Amino acid sequence: MQFIKTRFNYLFNSTKGLILVAIAMIGMVTAIWGMLSGPMAEMGVREVVIKLLGMDIVQSEREGRIIILYHSIAMAVVAIETYMVTGLLKMKAFFKTAINATITVGYLLAMVFGMGFAYFGHNWAFHGLFITGLSLVFFAGVMLVIALWPWAKEYRIADKDYAHTKGGLDLERTAFFATALTTVISALFGAIPGSFYGHGFETFLAENVIRYPEKTVMEYSIIGHLHIMLALIGIMVTLIIGRWLNFKGILHKVAMPLMILGTVVLNLGVWGVVTPLEPVAHMIIYVGATPSMFAALLLLIWSWGKLIREGTAHLKKPNFLQKLAALVRDPLKFGPTWQMLFMNFTTSGIGIFMAIKLDEIFRVWPAREERIELTGHWHALSAIIATIILLYYGDMLGLKGKVRQLYGWAILILSDIALAAVTIFEMKRLFISEAVQQPLVNGLMYAIDFGLGMLLVLLATVMVWRLVDLFKPKGRWTEEMDHELSQEVAK
Repeated sequence: MQFIKTRFNYLFNSTKGLILVAIAMIGMVTAIWGMLSGPMAEMGVREVVIKLLGMDIVQSEREGRIIILYHSIAMAVVAIETYMVTGLLKMKAFFKTAINATITVGYLLAMVFGMGFAYFGHNWAFHGLFITGLSLVFFAGVMLVIALWPWAKEYRIADKDYAHTKGGLDLERTAFFATALTTVISALFGAIPGSFYGHGFETFLAENVIRYPEKTVMEYSIIGHLHIMLALIGIMVTLIIGRWLNFKGILHKVAMPLMILGTVVLNLGVWGVVTPLEPVAHMIIYVGATPSMFAALLLLIWSWGKLIREGTAHLKKPNFLQKLAALVRDPLKFGPTWQMLFMNFTTSGIGIFMAIKLDEIFRVWPAREERIELTGHWHALSAIIATIILLYYGDMLGLKGKVRQLYGWAILILSDIALAAVTIFEMKRLFISEAVQQPLVNGLMYAIDFGLGMLLVLLATVMVWRLVDLFKPKGRWTEEMDHELSQEVAK
């Protein structure tokens, strides 16, 4: 009994344990349900998995299944970010415990019973538990907003290295607060239309209605919900990485107000989509996205400068190659900001280009091609956020030496191969005609499958290693638990 108690305490009462469980759950869902994808169907794998697991698949219900799948994974990602926030920022012990416990129960209920309802027969009690899970995640978000309240006296700061007002208001904490608050509000953009099921609202995928000349308010709401939630997850992970790397100095003082401004304006633009302001809402969104992206760029500049300075401190006049070697010396510290830069070539830049040339180029393409670009854009951004989380998690585990190098570079190289291939596949109609595209498409599919497949193998290897470690009486997990307890005492 003590064996189970101590390990349960580690898995569900420590930041690293909670993140481990959530990553393992996402990994299992991604690996199993990835077998149902188009390329797997072409190889006959899809039908084998469906029969082996006894899934109940009805083609007319595809949209509903996919939406539940997305929400199941998204809730776990939101939970991981929440664990990181409660671990990195000061807050009352009660809030940390209550938030972590509530969101853990919430995402597990949503994932287990949501997937059970969607893919294994429609047991409506499961659907009720899925909704209960989503509600608990929402409630955890409300508690996080309260816990992050930056105007409390105990969270005032006076350190000149960090962004704050004359009164001591911590602007970095305010940025976390603004992101958490707008996330909770924007979650309602999906919840309200969902509450109208059976009363004028039907399930749909955003990419399927993009060319409809007229859309209902609820359809706009769902499309806005999809975009803003993904953007806010990205903003939160940027703030988390900045906190982890100890972002400070003049660039920090410039970046934090920009991040707050960008987050608020971006949300106002998305919320405006369902109001009479809809014709100008996208312009407001562009205006809001710019400060947030510039703040992320400032983090990148500061981080790379710090890595180069630390790596060349023993040299009087380092040359370009020595600076480059210092920059890439630690893939876990270099990787997150590199992924943010790489994102501009695979998602952000492509999205802006598509918006600017929408009527001139993309609306001339067949609808299927625009649909491919949209789905690729959203999935690529999600994948990049996932890799950034995995890189930070590797550092949390204390990986060192060759293992640290192998883990970090494998994530970067494998994910970037897949994402580069996805980007070329999305935009292929710019430089190749449909009549001669098949050899290129085949090669791109191999690159995507290889990159993502090997990334899952790497993740599975880490999960097996952690599982084996859990069975050791004095494994790494005991050191992590003791270290976290000592940190809590220090606070």
